[in-house]
Amino acid sequence: MSYERFAYLYDELMQDVPYDEWVSIVEAYKEKYQVNGMKLLDLACGTGELSVRFAQKGFDVTGADLSSDMLSVAQSKAQALSLPIQFFQQDMTELDDLGEFDIIGIFCDSLNYLEDEQAVRQTFEGVSRLLKKGGLFLFDIHSVYKMEQIFSDATFTWDDEEITYIWNSFKGEGAYSVEHELTFFVLDEGAGKYDRVDELHYQRTYPKDSYVKWLEQAGFESIEITGDYSLKAPEPTAERLFFAMVKK
Repeated sequence: MSYERFAYLYDELMQDVPYDEWVSIVEAYKEKYQVNGMKLLDLACGTGELSVRFAQKGFDVTGADLSSDMLSVAQSKAQALSLPIQFFQQDMTELDDLGEFDIIGIFCDSLNYLEDEQAVRQTFEGVSRLLKKGGLFLFDIHSVYKMEQIFSDATFTWDDEEITYIWNSFKGEGAYSVEHELTFFVLDEGAGKYDRVDELHYQRTYPKDSYVKWLEQAGFESIEITGDYSLKAPEPTAERLFFAMVKK
């Protein structure tokens, strides 16, 4: 999957995403699990929207992402706000030694972009290596319900003066997976025409019990699962599941 042009459309398309609610969830669990340190690793940080917000809250933030284009946008934001965030190009399934952290997060359903179970398990093992004992790990995913009932064979559209898109989702080959075919038409004001950008994205999720098993095997405990930003047990129709836990 290429983010070369998508990186520069991403923030425009994500204007309504409740980033501040992710920050509030991290703060709530930091207090609940009594994590005192402030070193935070934002894995799959994308264009740095959450990295910036965490830094503004006083966290010592490191961001990592696979896409150099996403990281370029993120770095520009941090520099514009004079925030001392370090960014690294990293595959979260093959994490290098980025240091030791008090908190590690994988937000905005980024974990769902991993191709298979092995990639998810490798990511959990890598997070465990980088996290301090008693440190906090958080991530969110699309639920099985959302994959099967909301995304499967659905079409979504958006139309405004600068960007129009058609988003077709199809059931993928693997269980609980989808393929997203996205076509964007982006206004080039100088030329007075729209450029077309095509993207193919693949996402996959798993039953929550599978995640719990893999997390326990990677050395995590006190695993709590909530739904849809509520900090409450997920309803059967919850579309987004949040996981929070500590390293043994």
